[in-house]
Order: sequence, then C-alpha cells, then structure tokens
Amino acid sequence: MPDETPSPSPVRCVFVYGTLRKGGSNDITRLLPAPRFVGGAQTQGTLYHLGAYPGLVLGGTEAVVGEVYAIGPALEQRLDGIEEIHGRPDDEYFKREVRLLVNGVPMDCLVYEINPDRLAAAPRIGSGDWMRQAGHGLA
Repeated sequence: MPDETPSPSPVRCVFVYGTLRKGGSNDITRLLPAPRFVGGAQTQGTLYHLGAYPGLVLGGTEAVVGEVYAIGPALEQRLDGIEEIHGRPDDEYFKREVRLLVNGVPMDCLVYEINPDRLAAAPRIGSGDWMRQAGHGLA
C-alpha cells in the first residue's frame, strides 16, 4: 500500500535587510505562515534610504546586515505581494538568489533587490544596517 502522507512543502531561505527584519514595520515574524529564524547574515551590496524603507543593490564591497529565515511557498508568495513582485522590468524589487554564510554554513537565500531605476538620488546608508539608523533616518 503506498504511503498517503503528503510530502512537506519545499522550504527556501530569505535574507531580509529592511522593514521585514524583526522589529521592522513589516516584521516577518508577525506574518503567517510563520517563518523559522535561521540566523544573522551579511551580503555584499549598497543599501539606500528610500523614505520609509531601504533598497539594496547587490554587489560591491560594502556589507549589508540582515537576518535569514526559512519560509514555505505560501509565505514567499506573501512576501512577493509586500514587495510588489509582478515579473515586469519596472517592478520596484526583483527576486534574486545569493549564497550567504549563515552560522558558518553556506546557504542559498532569496533576496529582494531594488530596481536601480527606482533609486534616483536616494542617499546611501553607510552603515549597511537599516535597523541601526536612528529612527530609520540617515546616520
């Protein structure tokens, strides 16, 4: 007799660096289905101040601080809605996958990268840490 137990949903990891971080206005830990915290991490990129939220451009030599969470497909879809991912070239954010060291272990993580066309004259966040900014303003 075949096993009728449904297989678990695939899990991905997501690196969050702005309002989705714990304590942020879109705190991922308040969303359902609940994510599982994996650890803190950094990626190479440049962080920009866009008013109520930041945007990350991947690459370069600066470190950007964030958190990594394990998420299922339903939460990924919810995050895509928050970041307004529609698969168009004029979307504000694009989904990327980057390899990060999390607790000393290399992991492929989903990252929401800002569309460079949306930056205009946005100021850079020199610390690379959105949550460290006083009131999320510039230091």
